[in-house]
Amino acid sequence: MVGVDPERPSRMVLAWAADEANRRHLPVHVVQAWKPVTREDIWPRLWPELHDRAHLLRTAGARALDEAARFIGERHPDLQVSARLIDGDPVEVLNRQAERAVVLALGSRPLSGVRELFHSGAVTLPLIANASCPVVVVRDPEHVTQQPAYIVVGVDGSRTSRDAVDHAFEAAALRGAELRALYAWNPSHLSVAEEHRVEQESRRVLAETAAGRRELCPGVELRHEVVRGHPVAVLAEASRHALALVVGTRGAGGFGGQLLGSVGQGVLHHARCPVVTVPGPFGPDGLTRGASG
Repeated sequence: MVGVDPERPSRMVLAWAADEANRRHLPVHVVQAWKPVTREDIWPRLWPELHDRAHLLRTAGARALDEAARFIGERHPDLQVSARLIDGDPVEVLNRQAERAVVLALGSRPLSGVRELFHSGAVTLPLIANASCPVVVVRDPEHVTQQPAYIVVGVDGSRTSRDAVDHAFEAAALRGAELRALYAWNPSHLSVAEEHRVEQESRRVLAETAAGRRELCPGVELRHEVVRGHPVAVLAEASRHALALVVGTRGAGGFGGQLLGSVGQGVLHHARCPVVTVPGPFGPDGLTRGASG
C-alpha cells in the first residue's frame, strides 16, 4: 500500500511501491486520506473562503490520486492497481487500510496538510508507532546507490531488532543485494577494558541475531559491523549509498528502543535512503498484535 500526499505527490515513493510490488508479485493499493473541513472547525467569517479552498484541494488531490495510479500502471503494466480517496483522519485511515498490507510506503512528507485546518500535520511517527506492517519512508530526491548493492539493518539484540533482520534478509534476497548488520555504541567514559568487553558483547549480539537467517536466504552475503558513534550518525553514514535502511521499533534499547524518540526522528530525517521500520510483536496497548482485548 502507498499513501499519497494530496498536495505534493512524490513519484519517488510511487516508483518504490511499484517496484516492490513487482518483486513480490503483489497488487498495489494507492490511498489518499482527506480530513473534511466542517463549520464547527472554522470561525464563521472564514467559512466561505476556506470551504472553497478545501474543495479545490480535494479536487486536486483526486486528480493526483488518478495520476499516481496511472504512473504505477505505466511503470509496471502487469501490476494490479487500485486507488481510493477516503474521508477521515490520515493516521486512522492509513492504519486501517494497511492492516492487510505487506508494506506501507510513504513519501518524505506523507500526507502533510497545507495547514492544520485540513489535516492533523505530520503523520509519519504515529503511523510507525501503530502500523501492523513495516512502514517505509521514501525521501526525495533519489539518492545514488553503489555496487555491489547493499541494505543496512540496525541491530540491538531486541525482539524487534530480530524482526528487522528477518525483513532485511528478505529485502536483500529480493534485490540480489548484500546485507550490512550494524551495531552502534558510544565508548565515551569507558575504560579500555570496558570498551573491549562492550565491543565483544556487541559482536556476540550481532552473531546471535543473525544466527539461522543465512540458511533461509543462502544467497545473501552478510557483513557484521560494530561501529563506534552515535546511532543517528552511524546509520546516516551507512545509508549514504544503501538501497534501504531497516530498523525495528519498540526495542529494549539502541536503535529499536529509541526509534520513536530523538534517535528515530534523527534517522528518519538524516538517512540518505528509504527507511523501513519493522513493527514488533506488541501494539501500543501492550497486547500482542492481532490479539483481541
